[in-house]
Amino acid sequence: MNISKYTSEFKYNWKLAAPVMLGMLGHTFVSFIDNIMVGQIGTAELAAVSLGNSFMFIAMSIGIGFSTAITPLIAEADASNNLKQARSTYKSGLFLCTTLGIALFLGVYFCKPLMHLMNQPEEVVTLAIPYLDLVAFSLIPLVIFQAIKQFSDGMSMTKYPMYATLLANIVNIVLNYILIFGKFGFPELGIVGAAYGTLASRVIMVVYLWLLLRFKERSAKIVKNIESFVVDFLMIKKIINLGSLSAMQMFFEVAIFTAAIWLSGLLGKNPQAANQIALNLSSMTFMVAMGLSVASMIRVGNQKGLQNYSELRRIAFSIFLLGVILATLFALVFFIFHEFLPNIYVDLSDVENYKDNMEVLSIASNLLLAAAFFQISDSIQVVVLGALRGLQDVKIPTILTFISYWIVGFPVSYFLGKEDMYGSFGIWLGLLAGLTTASVLLFIRFNKLTLKLIKEKQN
Repeated sequence: MNISKYTSEFKYNWKLAAPVMLGMLGHTFVSFIDNIMVGQIGTAELAAVSLGNSFMFIAMSIGIGFSTAITPLIAEADASNNLKQARSTYKSGLFLCTTLGIALFLGVYFCKPLMHLMNQPEEVVTLAIPYLDLVAFSLIPLVIFQAIKQFSDGMSMTKYPMYATLLANIVNIVLNYILIFGKFGFPELGIVGAAYGTLASRVIMVVYLWLLLRFKERSAKIVKNIESFVVDFLMIKKIINLGSLSAMQMFFEVAIFTAAIWLSGLLGKNPQAANQIALNLSSMTFMVAMGLSVASMIRVGNQKGLQNYSELRRIAFSIFLLGVILATLFALVFFIFHEFLPNIYVDLSDVENYKDNMEVLSIASNLLLAAAFFQISDSIQVVVLGALRGLQDVKIPTILTFISYWIVGFPVSYFLGKEDMYGSFGIWLGLLAGLTTASVLLFIRFNKLTLKLIKEKQN
C-alpha cells in the first residue's frame, strides 16, 4: 500500500480542520475554565456544575446535531456554485436553529424538578438549579451560533468561528474571575457567576460571527439581504430530515456520557465531581477529533457534489489516519499524566475540603486511564460519522450508534458501575465498550457504502 497517497492530504486536512478544532476547543474551554474556577470553591459546587451541565449536554446534542445538516448542504452547493441553494440553506438553517434554541431552553428550564427525583445528592441539586436557569437560557445564542458556524464551515471558511470562540473565551475568563470570586466590588456569586460568564460569552459569539460574515465578500452575497420572513419549507424539511438523524446520533452518544454523570451521582458527590474532571479533559481531546470530523464532512461533501467517489474514499481515509495518529498521542498523554492532570481542578491547600479533594483526585486519575484507552475508538467513530454525514447517509449510522451506546455501552456501565462492583471505573468501562463498538460498525458502513458507489459509477 502506498501510504503517501494518504499522508499527502495531511497538510490540507489540517489546514481545514485546525480552525474548527480551535473553535470547538473554545466551546470546551469555556467549560474547562468554569470547572477549574468552580473546583477551587469545593467538590459539591463542581458536582453541581456537572449535574446542571448534564441537562445541557442533552439539549446541546439535539441543537448541534440538527445544525450539522447545514454543512454538507452548503459544501455541496458551494462546490457546484449553486448560490440559490446556498442562500436557501443558510436562511432555513438559521430559522430552524433559532426556533430550536428557544424550544430547547424551555425544555431544560421546565425539566429542573427532575433533579429532585434522580436520587442525586441534595446539596448538589440545591446548588445546580440556579446555575441551570442561566445556562439554559444560553442555549438560544449557542444554537443560533451553531447554525452560522456550520454555514461558515460548509463554505470552507473555518477560521472565522474560531475567532468568535477565542473572543468568547476571553470574555468568559474575565467575567468568571470577577463574578465567581466577587472581585472589583462585584458580589461573590459562586457557580451562578460562572453561568453569567457563559451566557455573556455565547451572546458575543453570535454577534461577532454574524457581523464578520456579513463583511466578507465570499459569504456576504449569501448572508446579506435575506428575506427573513419568507420561509423555504422544502429546504427546512430537507434540513430536518438530515439533521434529525444527525441529532439522534449525537444524542445517543452524549446521552450515555450524561448517564455516566447520573450514575456517578448515585455513588456520591465526590465520584460525581471526579467524573466531571475526567469528562472535561476527555471533551478537550474529543473536540480535536470533532474538528477532523467537520473536515471529513466538508471534503466528502465536496467530492459527493463532484461525484468523484474514488477520490472521496482516498481523502476520507487520509483523515481517518490523521485522526488515529492524534488520538494515539492523546492516549499517551492521559496514560502518562493521569495522576497529575486532575490536580488542576482542586485546591489542595483547602484544609476543610482536603479529604474530599483527595478522594476526587484518586477516582479521577483512574478514570483517565479508561479515557486513555478509548481515545482511538472515540476518534475513529466521530471522524467516520463526519464522512457519512458528508455522504448524507444518516439512517443506518443512527441505528448503529443506538446499538453501540445503548445495547452495548449502557448495560456495561450500569452493571459494572455499581458500588459493589467497580464503581466509577466500571461506568467508564461501559463508555469504552460503546465507543469501540461504534468505531467498528461505522467504519464497516463507510467502507461498504463507498465501494458500492464506486462500483455503480464504473457501471
